[in-house]
Amino acid sequence: MKAIRNATLVMRDHLIPDGVILIEDGKIISFGERKHMTIPEECEEVVDAEGNFVGTGFIDIHPHSDVEVFFQDDPVRASQHHLKHGTTTVLPALYYSMTAEEYVRVIRILRKAMENPDCANIAGLYMEGPYLNPKFGCDRESNPWKEPVAQKNYMPIIEEAWDLAKVWALAPEREHILDFVQDVRKKNPAAVFSVAHSEATPQQVEALMPYGLKIGTHHTNATGTLDKYPECRGVCVDEAVNYNPEIYAELICDSRGIHVDPYMLRLVRKIKGDDRIILISDAYACDGPIPPGYEDVFDINFDHTGEIAGSKMTLDIACRNMMKHTGASVVDVFRFASYNPACAVGFYDRGEIATGKRADLVIVDHNITIKDVILKGELQK
Repeated sequence: MKAIRNATLVMRDHLIPDGVILIEDGKIISFGERKHMTIPEECEEVVDAEGNFVGTGFIDIHPHSDVEVFFQDDPVRASQHHLKHGTTTVLPALYYSMTAEEYVRVIRILRKAMENPDCANIAGLYMEGPYLNPKFGCDRESNPWKEPVAQKNYMPIIEEAWDLAKVWALAPEREHILDFVQDVRKKNPAAVFSVAHSEATPQQVEALMPYGLKIGTHHTNATGTLDKYPECRGVCVDEAVNYNPEIYAELICDSRGIHVDPYMLRLVRKIKGDDRIILISDAYACDGPIPPGYEDVFDINFDHTGEIAGSKMTLDIACRNMMKHTGASVVDVFRFASYNPACAVGFYDRGEIATGKRADLVIVDHNITIKDVILKGELQK
C-alpha cells in the first residue's frame, strides 16, 4: 500500500484540503481529509505533497509529437515527454498526410510500442483522417485523400487500427462518408467520431451524431465557411458544435490566444458549459518560417507556408493558459484536461479521484507546475 498526504485534493467540483489518498495495486482505495483518514503503518511509501494540489493525470487525446519528433518516429521519447508534463494517458494523433500504406505501418509501430513499459501512457490512437476536407489544415497540399471515399482504400486502415483507434476525425460533407463510418462501427461499435477540417453544414454534422460523432476537433480551427450571404454571417461546423450539448469541444489554448481568441474561449465556455470542454495540446513537429508579427510566439508551430501547424505545448501549459484567458479555477482545468476527455472517449477507469479508479495522479502548484507524476500508482522518477 502507498499513500499521499498533506495534499489539496482536486475533485470534480470541489477541493479537499489537508487530504490523503491511499493506493493499492495501482488503484485508489480510499481518500479524504486527514482528520477522517488513517495511514496504515504497513504503507511502503508515503508521498508528502507539501500542501500542493493533487489531481488526476492529464488525458491528452490529440498530440502528434513531443514537438520535435512524431510519436511513430520515437514513441518512447514522445510518450515520456508528455508523461513528465503530467499526461498519464495519451492518444497519439495520426495525420491525414499519410497514405494507406503509411497509416498501416505507423499503426503497427505504435501497437508494438504500447508493449514497452516506457510507453505505458499510450492508450490508443486518435485518427485525424483520412477523410478530412482537403481545403483545411497544415501541409494540405500533401493530402493523398482527395479522391472519393472508397472502401478499397480505407479498409486496410480500419482493419489495422480498429481496436486502437478511440477517435476517428472526419469531414461530414465528404461524399459517401457514412459508408466509412458504418464500416468503422462494424469493427468497433464503441468508436467515437469527431468533426474536423470541415465546412459541413450543421445538418451534415448532426446526421452523424447517431453514429457516434461527439467531438469537435480543435474547435474553431480549420473550419468554415460562413459567407452564406455577402451581408450576413452563416452557420457551419463551429455553430453545430456550440449548439449541440452532446458534442465536446476540443480547445488548443496557447499563450497568446492565437488558435482560439481569449474572448472566444470565454464564449465557448459559456455556451458549452464546463462538462463539454476538452483541452488538447495538438503538439506537432514542424519548423516552418515564423510569419511577421509572430516572432515572440513560443508555443505554436508553423508549416513551410507560414500557416499554423499545431502547438509546442503539453497539457500543463494548456491548463495554465486556460486559467489566464478565462479565469478558470484549478478544479475547472483538471475537468477540462482529465475528467472530460476520459468521459468522451470511454476511459471510465480514470479521470477522477474516486475509489476504484486508476491511481494516475499529478502533484502541482497553483500555476499547474508539475512537482510529481504518479502512473498506475507508481511515482515516476
